[in-house]
Amino acid sequence: MQNEKNILNWFNREGSQEDLGADKDARIFEKIAHYASHIDVPKVDVESALANIKTRTAQVEKVKVRRLHVSRYYKMAVAAIVVLALGYFTLFNTTKSYQTDIAQTIHFNLPDQSEVTLNANSSISFNKKSWKEQRDLELNGEAYFKVEKGQKFTVITSQGKVQVLGTQFNVKERDDYFEVHCYEGLVAVSYNGSQLQLSKGKTFRIVNGQPSDVTDFGTLAPEWLSDESSFKEVPYKEVIAEFERQFDLKIEMKQVDENQLFTGSFTHNNKNTALKSITIPLQLSYKIDGKNVIVYKYEGN
Repeated sequence: MQNEKNILNWFNREGSQEDLGADKDARIFEKIAHYASHIDVPKVDVESALANIKTRTAQVEKVKVRRLHVSRYYKMAVAAIVVLALGYFTLFNTTKSYQTDIAQTIHFNLPDQSEVTLNANSSISFNKKSWKEQRDLELNGEAYFKVEKGQKFTVITSQGKVQVLGTQFNVKERDDYFEVHCYEGLVAVSYNGSQLQLSKGKTFRIVNGQPSDVTDFGTLAPEWLSDESSFKEVPYKEVIAEFERQFDLKIEMKQVDENQLFTGSFTHNNKNTALKSITIPLQLSYKIDGKNVIVYKYEGN
């Protein structure tokens, strides 16, 4: 295409025939000039026209560049949605939760300053917004409570419910095992449609869905608060399960009656000492291989 300035100069009679270039182009432009001469139009200002063309071109280029930044506005919109979602979740999420891992215990206070100690591999959750009107919490695992006097306090588990009014008690809820110890005050245990009240030194225990008689105790607090697990006529499989929670070990039993009752304890500080404490009384032995332990019946010579 010919140079725009040369063409405009020729139309304004300010250029020569050579400005039009090839013969074919010259004939076309001559026809255009002939018809244009009969139209009353102002003389073309070459410099002004070129400046106008450049200005419009620059404006078009700017518009195109701005269109390339659509992704930036998309990202900003997504970020805004995320912020709003987080704000909504924070505003309407009223559940407070605590959880422990293997071999871990934590101590914390509830909104009414009642004290809770959560044993290993356990969790507690409650509605912090409605706590003043209804002091209910859900427990999965084992926890010791020192409850402030006031409104009714309820611990809900998958196997039973415990209601108290200013007392100290321990609740243990594991697979096929539910146990409540009352250390002070009065505890009401609801299980399978019936309710039983426990006073200080009393225990309520359910094993494999069946109530189990337990003699009274005289301790002031659970032994596990002092890094020791204690058992009184408890099925051996529950002892093994508790050992696994405290030491992060997997125990395999070979030719061992897992339902036999065990009375005794083990410390949480030394796995070898603990293993001896739960095997020797039952004439059992063990082998350790990394994080795996085999407990088997001891065959003496």
